[in-house]
Amino acid sequence: MTTPAAPSGPDLTPDAALALLKEGNRRFVEGKSVRPQQTDAERRAALAHAQRPFCVLVGCSDSRVSPELLFGRGLGDLFIVRNAGNSVDLAAMGSIEYGVAVLGAPLVVVLGHERCGAVQAAVDVVEHDRDFPGSIGQMIEPILPAVLRAKRDGDHDLLDRAVRHNVSRIVARLRTTEQMLQEPQRTGRLKIVGARYDLDDGVVEFFA
Repeated sequence: MTTPAAPSGPDLTPDAALALLKEGNRRFVEGKSVRPQQTDAERRAALAHAQRPFCVLVGCSDSRVSPELLFGRGLGDLFIVRNAGNSVDLAAMGSIEYGVAVLGAPLVVVLGHERCGAVQAAVDVVEHDRDFPGSIGQMIEPILPAVLRAKRDGDHDLLDRAVRHNVSRIVARLRTTEQMLQEPQRTGRLKIVGARYDLDDGVVEFFA
């Protein structure tokens, strides 16, 4: 059995797009997910010359956090930007803007997750002055302010608070400082939200 095709991005309001994700995650948690449209020939043919995803999703590269599975979606539904720590650098920002301005996605979701290794590395830098080889140290630099903010709140659950602050900082940046995202937000055509995936129970919590 396959999922019904989602309406194309411009056909959905931001709230309707968010509702699709929440419903898909509910089915995933309950073990009722139907197989997404990964092998349907008709769907592939329909997408061969154009895509109209309904969500731009900024997520972590972690192999346990596969957005299509967590949200019960298939080909053509999600425009995904992934890197360790779900950070937004120049390439990621350009991808987000492309998904919104060119492809017409009405929703941007920044998805962090429980026990994120990249955030843990940033915690280790702050807490233990640890050095990381190669480009890893540069990769986690944007996460350090989130760790410092979480540390000001106290030491209990530092990693998880840092995960949440990391998401919230990115959401705030996208909402307030990126010019190409301002006009669609003002006119109600775009919503930007943050979320956290729980590795243990599969629940995606939307909180920012």
